[in-house]
Amino acid sequence: MTSTLFDLGGARALVTGATQGLGLAIVKTLASHGATLVVTDRDAQTCRDLAQALTDQGHQARGIAADLQRPHEIDALCEQAGAVDVLVCNAGMQGPAGPMAAARDADWNAVLQLNLRAAAQLTARLVPGMARRKWGSVVLMSSIAGLRGNGAIGLYGISKAALAQMARNLAVEWGPQGVRVNAISPGLIRTPLARHLINDPSFMDR
Repeated sequence: MTSTLFDLGGARALVTGATQGLGLAIVKTLASHGATLVVTDRDAQTCRDLAQALTDQGHQARGIAADLQRPHEIDALCEQAGAVDVLVCNAGMQGPAGPMAAARDADWNAVLQLNLRAAAQLTARLVPGMARRKWGSVVLMSSIAGLRGNGAIGLYGISKAALAQMARNLAVEWGPQGVRVNAISPGLIRTPLARHLINDPSFMDR
């Protein structure tokens, strides 16, 4: 990709859930437009390997491992990342499949922490710096599951609907100070997370 329409030279981008699937594709695209990357995921070695691969390709990148289920690790990630111009909150989990009444408190806590509260904590820490510099962009990865009812992954859908609303709220709050906040709601994408669906012929027929 050689277009300069979206020139990100000089911008530092932090991407969560960066080492596979959509996150990896996002990282590669941002790098191709000149961004300096901070890539994060739970596994330290995978983060280092990705950062090294990007560096070997002529990009600027560093890997910082963080488990976004743990708020103190989010704080440490923000400290190590420093000033960030572009934040992509891509890390997420589906949680249990089945009736919502069957979801346990632990399921609610895990899904809402990773899919929603981690993004809220990251934006609370990093967006004020963007506002001081009068420029920044936040992208929250919502889902088509947050736009319509779903009988199988309702807890996931709730978290993603809330994430989209958080984007609206933050855009109103920070837009006047030069920070854009948007949510993307993908449908089914060929990633490891969707492998079991893609391999189900009856699902794909529907």
